Amino acid sequence: MMWKIVLPVLAVGFSVGVAGLIGGFQDIDVNDEGALNALNFSVSNHNRRSNDIFLSQPAEVIKVQRQVVAGYKYVITVRMAKTPCRKNATEDVCDIHEDPARAQPYQCIFTVWSRPWLNDTRVLKEEC
Repeated sequence: MMWKIVLPVLAVGFSVGVAGLIGGFQDIDVNDEGALNALNFSVSNHNRRSNDIFLSQPAEVIKVQRQVVAGYKYVITVRMAKTPCRKNATEDVCDIHEDPARAQPYQCIFTVWSRPWLNDTRVLKEEC
């Protein structure tokens, strides 16, 4: 009779522990192709929406997490910095200012939903 009480409690505890992992966010490599595509999309969107006349670029990717949903949801934490390139310029390569005072580094967290088979990528949230 004691086993009937203990086993369900253990089974419930175990299933809750496992369920917390399934469908949750997982840390992934910052060089993951999908993550890099999501980052590039986010940075482009960020630059379009900002009021700054100069472009910003990622200085360092701090952390990337991915969740499997109807596609992939990425949460990308990145340190951004300003460049000397104006938004309307046509330069292909635009490096970050070497002088930290001009680079004005700041951190952003981008939440991106990607459904590559539909060619659909959306920035769900941007916190800078």
